[in-house]
Amino acid sequence: MSLERPTAPDPYSLLPAVGSFTVTSTDVTDGQQLPLSAVHGSAGGENASPQLSWEGAPEGTKSYVVTCFDPDAPIPGGFWHWIAVNIPASTTSLPAGAGADDASLPGDAFHVRSDFSTRDYGGAAPPQGDVPHRYFFVVHAVDVEKLEVDENASAAFVSFNLAFHTLARAVITPTYQH
Repeated sequence: MSLERPTAPDPYSLLPAVGSFTVTSTDVTDGQQLPLSAVHGSAGGENASPQLSWEGAPEGTKSYVVTCFDPDAPIPGGFWHWIAVNIPASTTSLPAGAGADDASLPGDAFHVRSDFSTRDYGGAAPPQGDVPHRYFFVVHAVDVEKLEVDENASAAFVSFNLAFHTLARAVITPTYQH
């Protein structure tokens, strides 16, 4: 049984405009269903973050933040699946599985709490029979080497800080329906 509700807007269209650059993946495709490798274990998946590569970030980029957000979760504020902060500007890709809690992120990068209340990637797990959900995997080019956050920061707090430090975003948006 599908929940009858409108599709949420693109969450990034609600923020101040910034530049863009390119993100690609060997694991996920824009507009296509996520593979089971990127789906949460509770939904029969492997819970591994997808491989991401990016290029074309603007001059002045001093670090990156990688996030995964589901605006279609059946709650008012959407659902944060992944937040990796302070990725060095010299980094242009993350391998599959980089979102694991025991993964070695480059430089001084680290994960903050997702809405699963864990410091790692939490895969797609929409309610059975719900509308297709969109998963916005976003690489944010940031104008500071380190956001003033620690591992206990909420996704909302990181997002708030990004509003003041994002130079550009690279977005790939696969979907998932369970």
